[in-house]
Amino acid sequence: MGAGKRGVLTAAVTVVCAVTVLAVPCTAFAAPTPPPGPGTTASVTVVTSDVELEAVRKKLDTLYRAAAEATDEYNAAEEKARQQTAQVVRLAKKIVEGREKLDDLKDRAGAAAAAQYRGGGLPPEARLVLSDDPQEFLDGAGRVRQEQHATKGLLGEMTRTQRDLEEYAEDAREQMRELEAGRKVKAAAQKRIERQIEAAEKLEAELEQEEKERLARLERQAAARAQATWLSSGVLDELTSKATAQGRKAVAYATAQIGKPYQWGAEGPNTFDCSGLTSQAWLAAGKTIPRTSQMQWQHLKRVDVKDMRPGDLIIYWADASHVGMYVGDGVMVHAPRPGRTVTLAGAGSMPILGVVRPDPAAG
Repeated sequence: MGAGKRGVLTAAVTVVCAVTVLAVPCTAFAAPTPPPGPGTTASVTVVTSDVELEAVRKKLDTLYRAAAEATDEYNAAEEKARQQTAQVVRLAKKIVEGREKLDDLKDRAGAAAAAQYRGGGLPPEARLVLSDDPQEFLDGAGRVRQEQHATKGLLGEMTRTQRDLEEYAEDAREQMRELEAGRKVKAAAQKRIERQIEAAEKLEAELEQEEKERLARLERQAAARAQATWLSSGVLDELTSKATAQGRKAVAYATAQIGKPYQWGAEGPNTFDCSGLTSQAWLAAGKTIPRTSQMQWQHLKRVDVKDMRPGDLIIYWADASHVGMYVGDGVMVHAPRPGRTVTLAGAGSMPILGVVRPDPAAG
């Protein structure tokens, strides 16, 4: 690293610490090597140690996890907005139908009033009293009761329809208020995502190519250590469950996406985020599941890791901010993070929160 880049990691990490929303203490880096004294011609090279790169790796993990958490919030707000928009459409349809019904009831009431006018303006009861024919009187009495009942029912139906219209309108207004609040939540989450990713990309961009290669090696080593620890527990020795027909379809879809880029908020077909991949894989298998990793953790049936089978979803980190799909033999498929592609990885390469099963009824 040249003299112009002395201390660049220290500065970059300082910036990262300032922007990250997680309260994680920043790693102190050694002060940059002082410039050579007067008359010194030898160049000074600052070598970034593996210890410093490990601190960078952990900081990147923190930033991308914060972005993943905000992505889950963004996706949840997006899903809720879809549901609320559909509800507003249903309410609008009910309002239109209610107005048409009310207009029809008003027309029928007007026709009844016109008929009474054509009858001489006398109410049915008065015409009945003036009748000299006993049979006409009896027949008329029945008609009067029917007309009175019909008129009362008509007025009651008009009142109920008007009340329904008012309720539909208020419900629609409430849905619109919630929709607007959801938009603000989504916009705030988007800003947090972009801020975290920008900070991570800036930190990575300050590294020399050789440092990036060593950083990638450190990432692989960390994942391998975690996977080895997980496997040493003997968990695979207890895994005997086989995939269901739907599970095989979900796995086939997810693995067919290997190599496609990660994009936060994406559900395919060309880019995916972690829960976009798992939700679309199960949709392709004929099963609708929640959109986000947190909702998948909250709403799907939980199973023990020792009972895991291909197609089950592995939820990672204490905040359920990441999800992958188990494919068998201790391996899962997932969309890792920005700058990466859908790939296979060790199922135990990250801290496992738990396992959920989209198709528990299948046995």
